[in-house]
Amino acid sequence: MSDEIQQAGEGEAPRRLRTIKSFVMRAGRMTEGQQRGLEQGWPKFGLELADGLRDFDQVFGRSAPRTFEIGFGMGHSTLEMAAAAPEQDFIGVEVHKPGVGALLNGLITQNLSNVRVYSCDALDVLRQCVADASLDRLLLFFPDPWHKAKHNKRRIVQPAFAELVRQKLRVGGVLHMATDWQPYAEHMLEVMSAAPGYRNLAADGQYVPRPEERPSTKFEKRGERLGHGVWDLKFQRVD
Repeated sequence: MSDEIQQAGEGEAPRRLRTIKSFVMRAGRMTEGQQRGLEQGWPKFGLELADGLRDFDQVFGRSAPRTFEIGFGMGHSTLEMAAAAPEQDFIGVEVHKPGVGALLNGLITQNLSNVRVYSCDALDVLRQCVADASLDRLLLFFPDPWHKAKHNKRRIVQPAFAELVRQKLRVGGVLHMATDWQPYAEHMLEVMSAAPGYRNLAADGQYVPRPEERPSTKFEKRGERLGHGVWDLKFQRVD
């Protein structure tokens, strides 16, 4: 977890404040395939936060519609979307190494070339590596809902997040979010409805029908079997 420096008074040493994170780092055992993905796929598809602002036309070797995905988990949806839309480019960010390795292994196995991967905090990537008005879509599927009231401040969808995403989307670009936790869906709707520069793409100003382009994940299917609902939200940058 990174730190922020708080301005100190005269004669005082600067104090470090922990930045509130929307995720928790989890240790995970690596499979052979995931380890292979990291070893063989990272040199080809991996990107580093330390490299700073990137020209993604140069990174991908072309100019194409560009999607940025926050928290791709084990990468199944990313692989499905990338395979279905070879004319588009995808930038995926995930902090958990087994998931990164799984996605990289999938890219090698399926011989896909339209995905690049960061393994760090997605908000840092947006701030430091992505040019303003350069993304066509930003995807946030099933983020941690932090359902306990005392943890709500950890939710990634906050006014500052909405403004950061607005800056990075081109005019006409879309933020697409999905959650299976209704209180979080209501929180997302409240935050985004109040955020300047967006238009809700739902006809009734609430939630959009499940979009065909969003793959159904194992996590989502399990929730459906348990009777959980899923809420999709799409907000378009209008200025």
